[in-house]
Amino acid sequence: MTHFPHPVYERTVLRPGYGDAQRCWLEPMWACHQAHTLVLAEQGLISPENARALLQAIQALQAAGPQALDYRPGIEDLFFRTEAAIIERVGPELGGNLQLARSRNDLGQALARLDFRDHLLDLYEAGARLRAALLALARQHLHTLMPGYTHTQPAQPTTLAHYLAGVLSTLGHDQSLLQLAYQRVNLSPLGAAAFTGTGLPLDRERLAQLLGFDGILASTHHAIAASDHLLAMAHGIQAWAVDLGRVTRDLLFLATAEVGGLRLHPSFLQISSIMPQKRNPVALEHLRARLSRALGLAATVVTQCHNIPYGDTQDIEDEILPPVHGALAALEESLALYTAVLETVEVDRERLAQQAGGGFTTATELADTLVHSAGLPFRAAHQVVARLVHDALAQGKQAQDLTLADLQAAARAVLGQEVALDAAAFHQALDPWHFVAVRRGPGGAAPEATARLLDALAQELEADRGWLSQARERLERSDTLRQEAVRSRL
Repeated sequence: MTHFPHPVYERTVLRPGYGDAQRCWLEPMWACHQAHTLVLAEQGLISPENARALLQAIQALQAAGPQALDYRPGIEDLFFRTEAAIIERVGPELGGNLQLARSRNDLGQALARLDFRDHLLDLYEAGARLRAALLALARQHLHTLMPGYTHTQPAQPTTLAHYLAGVLSTLGHDQSLLQLAYQRVNLSPLGAAAFTGTGLPLDRERLAQLLGFDGILASTHHAIAASDHLLAMAHGIQAWAVDLGRVTRDLLFLATAEVGGLRLHPSFLQISSIMPQKRNPVALEHLRARLSRALGLAATVVTQCHNIPYGDTQDIEDEILPPVHGALAALEESLALYTAVLETVEVDRERLAQQAGGGFTTATELADTLVHSAGLPFRAAHQVVARLVHDALAQGKQAQDLTLADLQAAARAVLGQEVALDAAAFHQALDPWHFVAVRRGPGGAAPEATARLLDALAQELEADRGWLSQARERLERSDTLRQEAVRSRL
């Protein structure tokens, strides 16, 4: 083999890379060609006739569709394919000026950023829809008692709404990471050329404006070598995947026959081929796997950015597309599936309420009651209640079986004397509803406290939706601006 490309290189690198670029970069390519042509003309670097010929060729090729630009052996990538097609239409004297003051380096970086930003906005919208579904579910369950867990053991009574409010708060933070990633992505590298910039008077700010970028990357070296936007995307994806993975584990636990707190809609259940009674919540298992896939692909992005030169390199160009797109797609699919599951899930309120006080989950409130009603120091109160629970377990008693006499026996064993507490206060302290109701501080489990938190989280969600709407409107305005400028040149 004496000429480019080697058959193995073509089969393993050029053809699949061209397919990725054709799917993801063709429309951004036309937009970049248009914007660059307009700026070259505005700066007097090419004649109006040259600009008109280029813009007409770009329009014609765009109208012909992707099938008109299928892979050709021997052509290295999509840029050379489109440039060759334009030169075929207008000739080398006019078509050869398309790449004036530009390199494949800054163009390729721009194409990737234009592609990534659209996926990020779609992902952002999917995240907002999921948060809306969670918010609606939480508002329905302000008074749904359930056991809360620490270290996988029953810990204290709470409500389903309080649990979901915690999830919503976390996902709101995760959503902000996607917004940060978008802000890192939506900066223009154009004008950086190979990496040192160009000696020609190219208007970088005008190029950014015509393509909807929020600004330019100030350093031309950074424009070509950047991986911070890739890491920001990976970080946002990883945060969603990790946090939703933890929630998925909880939902699968609540959906077990032993707990019986959640029932997935029949459209998300599968039966067994041999066991007639089985109703398997497989949608949650698929979610767990898809989230793991997103996490793994995002980790690949991070790893691929590690220990490479700070400059132009394929590691963060063509080779980064499959894991980035795979991570974005896996997470977006997961968010859509999660939303559908949550919009149809059924909650067994009575079953969860029956379990809320199991495992002596109200012991903390009893200790607090001994402090504010019986005057004990908290550590002493803690020891008395711990002895009460120890003795109850030894006797095979549950919390609902306990009496004031049991408490006084524990107090005598620990303190050498009984405590000043009546039966009404004792039983109230063991009531799961009382436990929840008194936790009225900011973010607490009491329904009114949780309702206030949900109202604040709803406002955050609306603000995030407003940001998304504004971001999309800015892109639409820039597209309109570029198209009007093209029409005026034609």
